[in-house]
Amino acid sequence: MNSYDFTVTGLTCNHCVMTVTRAVAEVDGVSAVRIDLVPNGESTVHIDSDSDVDRGLVADAVTGAGYQLVS
Repeated sequence: MNSYDFTVTGLTCNHCVMTVTRAVAEVDGVSAVRIDLVPNGESTVHIDSDSDVDRGLVADAVTGAGYQLVS
């Protein structure tokens, strides 16, 4: 099992968390998504996967959901 952490900005509430969780869960290889919400700050997206996850696809999913991937 692989684990990845990404920093995302723009999340303010649980609705934002659900939106990003759904978007990132659609990325190939992702088996689980957890988000530590920091309203109006830098939230952490934790991803578990059974294979390698493409950072670019995660960035596209986050951006497509209306948020910004920092790292």
